[in-house]
Amino acid sequence: MKTTELIPLLWVVLVTVATIMLGVWATKKSSSASDFFVAGRSVSVFWNASAISGEYLSAASFMGIAGLVMKNGYDALWYPVGYAAGYLFLLLFIAGPLRRFGAYTIPDFAEGRFHSPAFRKVAVSFVLFIGFFYTLPQMKGAGVTMAGIMGWPYWVGILVVGTVITFNVAIGGMKGITLVQAAQYWIKVFAISIPLFVVMSVVGFYNKPLETARADAKGIPSIPGDVIKMKGQAAAPNNALSLSAARVSLVKFETDTKLAAVSVNPKPKPGDVFDASQAISAVGSTLTIDSKSKDIAIPKDTLVQVTPFDVTNAEGKTSKASLKLEFADKAEIRVTAPENQPAAAPNAPANGKWLNPFGPLTSKNGYPLLYTYSLIIALVCGTAGLPHILVRFYTNPDGKSAKRTTLWVMVMLGAFYVFTPIWGSLGRLAMPILYASNSTDSAVIKLPMMVDGGGVLGAMLSGITSAGAFAAFMSTFSGLLVSMSGAFAHDIYGKILKPSSAPEERLKMFKFAAIGIGAVSMMLGLLVESFDIAMMVGWAFAIGAASYFPLLLLGAWWRGLTAKGAATGMLLGGLLSLAAIITTMLVDKKVLTLELSPLVRSLMEQPAIWAVPLSLLLMVFVSKATAREVPEDADTIMLRLHAPEELGHSKDYIS
Repeated sequence: MKTTELIPLLWVVLVTVATIMLGVWATKKSSSASDFFVAGRSVSVFWNASAISGEYLSAASFMGIAGLVMKNGYDALWYPVGYAAGYLFLLLFIAGPLRRFGAYTIPDFAEGRFHSPAFRKVAVSFVLFIGFFYTLPQMKGAGVTMAGIMGWPYWVGILVVGTVITFNVAIGGMKGITLVQAAQYWIKVFAISIPLFVVMSVVGFYNKPLETARADAKGIPSIPGDVIKMKGQAAAPNNALSLSAARVSLVKFETDTKLAAVSVNPKPKPGDVFDASQAISAVGSTLTIDSKSKDIAIPKDTLVQVTPFDVTNAEGKTSKASLKLEFADKAEIRVTAPENQPAAAPNAPANGKWLNPFGPLTSKNGYPLLYTYSLIIALVCGTAGLPHILVRFYTNPDGKSAKRTTLWVMVMLGAFYVFTPIWGSLGRLAMPILYASNSTDSAVIKLPMMVDGGGVLGAMLSGITSAGAFAAFMSTFSGLLVSMSGAFAHDIYGKILKPSSAPEERLKMFKFAAIGIGAVSMMLGLLVESFDIAMMVGWAFAIGAASYFPLLLLGAWWRGLTAKGAATGMLLGGLLSLAAIITTMLVDKKVLTLELSPLVRSLMEQPAIWAVPLSLLLMVFVSKATAREVPEDADTIMLRLHAPEELGHSKDYIS
């Protein structure tokens, strides 16, 4: 193994071993059920804020935002803004009341608020839906990191992270991971910031990619003629090579290759007129390819020329289009240009689209403003609907400290999110080759390697960012595992299946659940290699925004909410969001073939704009229709939720 490969591995091993040792040390203090589920309700403001920040800054924050900014431009800035702004909602409306209720899990709140054991079953199902959805990007981030620094198979990183965190959670519960997550926040801040300053001193500062983009709105980053490793059909849609509509491209196939399809890019709209018959041809070969070809076998060393062509829409306006090659199997290619001209990076947006609002992310379906508002609603409201974050407020001593914790979390997150978009911008300037291989999610890992041409310093910096990335996966997966294991042990086993179970039995079930959920999460992680990390997290936020956010907002502030109203809103809003997102994923993976209009596609890919109002309205209307079922002690519960502890009205739902 080369020294430059060994150094990043040593950093990852170091942070992994430190995580295990901290977890084992903290575990000695975990003995009671309260320790396992809510850390004994004794975590101080600073440490809880650090732990929440560490848990919240997931793969989407550490790697995904940089990848999305590089891939889609400044549309993606809504992600860090929304992630941080969501805590303002928590601070103003939810953190204090939730802690004063004093439960172990969010389903505890659901049952206790309405005295409805049946409603607990609805609430616990969404803990699992959201939890499993949120584990997917953590697993992908782990796989991508190990593949990026070591060239190991995607599944190795998943196995390492999944095994270490499952072990930590199983032996220590919430108290065991609190110190670990707090330490990991500070590791991540160091890992995202210090290497960035070194990279900027070599590549150029933040304003350089912006000035380059402003100077030529139609320009596209150029790439060297290096070998590009393409993924196969199993990685769809990341098996595609969308060639530039601004320049002629030459594609040389370094291996025997099979193309699944060749199609027009961007996809033609009804009424578009074009002639793509001469758009692609094999140079010096009799091989015939056209824009409708499928399942084409291309021999090694074949050179193909792809030429842009004109498209005239129904209104008579003309624009340029090119072709998209979809690979059936893994392949190696080179992309160059005629006459020694620089080749345009495939899959890269033009500077103007990348730099300006309503770029490739929000305008891809033709409804950029709708997509943007839906994304904002999902991120802001979804933060207040994530069970693994919400349960952390039960670890504070009281409601006042819960609100102070939230304030500090906003400060800590704001400091972290200053750096992530800069990584994406520098990635576009310095490593546009990542566009071609659909690997923009690895920009934070790959970019430091070019500091000294792949030498020791670059390996050291890449090792630091890799260690930070691993800290991100592990801290977030820890929280998710505690949340879901607690739902199984406390809610499903302890409250639904066997209410008479002793605390010792529930602790044993917690450990079994952690092992089982950890194994399932690792298996699910193998299925999502082709999806953007931050996009997957955004989908988890959308489900949380349509289910738990309306419950907690209305449940904490409206005495007239009934169990039937809350259950109806959660089920319809949450399940319809879940169905829309899963359908979108299956269509992207080409498991389903559906012809969806651009509007429907936008509403399915980002469902929060209709699902959150639907859930809230259903809760209000059904509660009004079942007003006789408002709990008799609703006024007393409201007093418990909002009165300062000093007045003596607060009482923990579970002591």
